[in-house]
Amino acid sequence: MTNKEKIIKETSLGKIIWSDSSDYLLKLKDNTVDLIITSPPFALTKEKAYGNKKGEEYLTWLKDFGEIFFNKLAPTGSLVIDFGGSWVPGSPTRNLHQFKIPIIFVEELGFNLAQEFFWWNTSKMPNPAQWVTVKRERITDAVNYIFWFSKSERPKANNRNILNAYSDKMKNLIKNKKYNENKRPGGQSISKVWAKDNGGAIPQNVIPYGNTFNDPYFKFCDDEGLKKHPARFGPFIPEFFIKFLTEKGDLVVDPFAGSCTTGSVAEQLERKWICIDNEKDYLKGGVGRFLEEYSFKVSG
Repeated sequence: MTNKEKIIKETSLGKIIWSDSSDYLLKLKDNTVDLIITSPPFALTKEKAYGNKKGEEYLTWLKDFGEIFFNKLAPTGSLVIDFGGSWVPGSPTRNLHQFKIPIIFVEELGFNLAQEFFWWNTSKMPNPAQWVTVKRERITDAVNYIFWFSKSERPKANNRNILNAYSDKMKNLIKNKKYNENKRPGGQSISKVWAKDNGGAIPQNVIPYGNTFNDPYFKFCDDEGLKKHPARFGPFIPEFFIKFLTEKGDLVVDPFAGSCTTGSVAEQLERKWICIDNEKDYLKGGVGRFLEEYSFKVSG
């Protein structure tokens, strides 16, 4: 290994790698990764501690990674990327990066856009302050785009693995079988099969979740004197997509792993995993996610 390629943590299922992500990914066999899920540095105007490119340079940088992702994914594999939007410098208008990305990935790299998701951060602070709280010309920017790309038109996926609990109203309907079979105003028909108990409700593609959970990772960093990652991946995102798009024993890779939330989720869900990042200090903090005292728990 080179000076900048080192295993920071290893388990029976996976490993945390300190390395340049593109260099390490190129060493993996083509067509072997079942899911690449990540939240890369955003194309923000303001420089962040974890590093971020801007403008067209950002799109070129991400496209280069996209080519590698495509080659490494299994034929039924998926790529899930979380993106936050950004603003034109000095203007209350939006950059178009998150809209250009799916065009580039589909038309130039050969991916399919399987579906887009929207993470609604219900605890998001009013931002950007200049336009939201000072001049009052805009509202809080609280949604991230999550694009699900696939190598084939029919990637591995099973929404039975991510069903939500039924509402009380739906439970009552299933129990009593009392529902209106007439056509709805929009033309939809409700049949008797509709009230069958399928174990839960199929999720929608809007994910409402406030990323404010009390992450034990903070305590580990404090106890060990380590630098905290300023933009941690909320565990609910990798948990949702790992359950949805993979099976036990599949390989999950996060090439911009940060504090290795993805690896911790994959470990608990019995998937093989690789977390890669070029910031060694952040990965050292991620080690705490694999220690009982400092780990969060997924629902299983």
